Amino acid sequence: MPTIGTHEEWLEARLELLAREKELNRMRDELAGERRRLPWVPVPGDYVFGGPDGERSLRDLFGGRGQLLVYHFMFGPDWDEGCPSCSFWADGFDGVGIHLAHRDVTFVCTSRAPYEKLDAYRARMGWSFPWYSSYGSTFNYDFGVSFTPEQQRDGGTCNFVHHPHPPDEAPGISAFAHRGDEVFHTYSSYSRGLDPINVAYQLIDLTPMGRDEGGLEWPMAWVRRHDAYDG
Repeated sequence: MPTIGTHEEWLEARLELLAREKELNRMRDELAGERRRLPWVPVPGDYVFGGPDGERSLRDLFGGRGQLLVYHFMFGPDWDEGCPSCSFWADGFDGVGIHLAHRDVTFVCTSRAPYEKLDAYRARMGWSFPWYSSYGSTFNYDFGVSFTPEQQRDGGTCNFVHHPHPPDEAPGISAFAHRGDEVFHTYSSYSRGLDPINVAYQLIDLTPMGRDEGGLEWPMAWVRRHDAYDG
C-alpha cells in the first residue's frame, strides 16, 4: 500500500530522491565516457547478410555513416515468428533512425531467420526499421547471441561469463565503427544491459506501481506481441 502524506512531505522526499537521481545521471555520464574509451577491436574477415536488395556485408550495413548499432533480435531460422520480448523492445525502434543518422549512426536489427521470414513478420507488426538476416554466417555465434547444440549441451560464454547450458538464441546490442574499409567492434551488451533501450519499461518505471512483476512466474511473463494482447 502507498504512503499517504501531505504535499510538503512529498516535496521533502522528492528532493531527497532528486539528489540521488542526479547522482545516477552523473554516474551514467561517467560510464558512457568509459564506454567510449573501450578499445576498438578489428572485425576479422566479413559477414554476409540478406536484405531487401540481396546480400550485404557488415561494412555495407553502415549505410554511408561512420557508426553502426546492431540489435540482435531473437528469431531462429526454424521459428515461425520473432521472440515476444524482442518484439516488445522493437516496438520502440521506429522513428529513431532519422535522429541517429544526424549523429552519424545507422541502426539495424539482425536475426538468423531467413530474410523472407523477417520481412513478413516486420510487415505483420507494422515496423519499418532495417532488418537483415545473418542466416548462414557465424555473426550471431561470434557476438554471443546464438549458441550451437554443443554449447547448449556442454556450456558456452553467455553475457561474458560461462553458462552451463545457454539458450539457442539470446538478445543483445552491439556497436561498430569503421575507418576506411576496416570495421571495428566497440561495444556489446546483453540481458539487463538492454533495459535502457526499452522505451516502454522506461515509462513504466515512472509510474507508482512500476513494473509490478514480483508475483509473476518470471519477470516478463506478462509481455505479449502487441497484436496478441486481449482488449
